[in-house]
Amino acid sequence: MSTASSRLTSKYQATIPGNVRRALDLHAGDTICFEIEDGEIRLRKASPLDLAFTHAVEETLSEWNSEADEDAYRDL
Repeated sequence: MSTASSRLTSKYQATIPGNVRRALDLHAGDTICFEIEDGEIRLRKASPLDLAFTHAVEETLSEWNSEADEDAYRDL
């Protein structure tokens, strides 16, 4: 098992260390997934299925993406 660390910037951004990028075959523009469970995070490269699912869900939620909806739910 290999470990690496990175520091968060004031914008909550972090550089993914080189050994992690190589292990996951990450390149600029790739999408990554954060899986959160029991206070731990697993980072992995997004698969085409992940991206297709995300796109499909976004399409179904677009009907509630209006200024009227934002106004109605802003104070909740």
